[in-house]
Amino acid sequence: MSLYQTLLSGKHFFLIAGPCVVENEEITMHTAIVLKMLCERLEIPFVFKASYRKANRSSIQSFAGIGDTKALQILKKIKETLNVPIITDVHLPEEAADASKYVDMLQIPAFLCRQTDILLAAGKTQLPVNIKKGQFLSPQSMEFAANKIKSTGNSQVLLTERGTTFGYGDLVVDFRSIPIMKRLGYPVVLDCTHSLQQPNRQTGETGGLPEFIPEIAKAGIAVGADGLFIETHPEPHKALSDGANMLPLDKMENLLKILLKIHTSIHE
Repeated sequence: MSLYQTLLSGKHFFLIAGPCVVENEEITMHTAIVLKMLCERLEIPFVFKASYRKANRSSIQSFAGIGDTKALQILKKIKETLNVPIITDVHLPEEAADASKYVDMLQIPAFLCRQTDILLAAGKTQLPVNIKKGQFLSPQSMEFAANKIKSTGNSQVLLTERGTTFGYGDLVVDFRSIPIMKRLGYPVVLDCTHSLQQPNRQTGETGGLPEFIPEIAKAGIAVGADGLFIETHPEPHKALSDGANMLPLDKMENLLKILLKIHTSIHE
């Protein structure tokens, strides 16, 4: 059974989770170990997420990565050591083929979801591709992004809701997006952390409202999300990227147990 089929065949929702970016091997490996053990115990299909580089940062001073090859090698080590599938972002068409040698899934960042060249390049790898819905797009518009992947002969597409621009410095989640995108025929993921970003702050750093992650996640499961995307870190206040909207790693277990209860009650 392929990874794509495995994610959709479980009795529960699946989880895409991990730190925003590979900061070093210690933190990345530790987070992966904790998440793997937790998801195995709770029988939740799991994909470990970390970006090998962050191309979209507010400030030139913001941390972008430790070097592409070094970070990808860490992700490959986690994949082989823990036997967990890995997803990472790609930012340019030429990155897709390179990253596909190290990981099991590719992710298209929201700001790039209309870029034909990168979508085609990702599709041609024949890996599953998770496309994040742009903050500026309607859910219906994601049909055209998905069609670009499908044109390569790759039907392994996931669509992710990650909030919609609400003024200059805030996002709002329109939960209608989840059933609308599901009607397009693709599994839908809810990004519970980036949906709570507060971008474009005058400090040059993106803020967030992580205290609402549980509420966003519960609502997502309630309206039928197939999977959840949650960035997490052992110490978000020390994270080098997106710490302002990540869930502390030690809070993940309790949240997942609550979400499983909601999921079970809906599908009984």
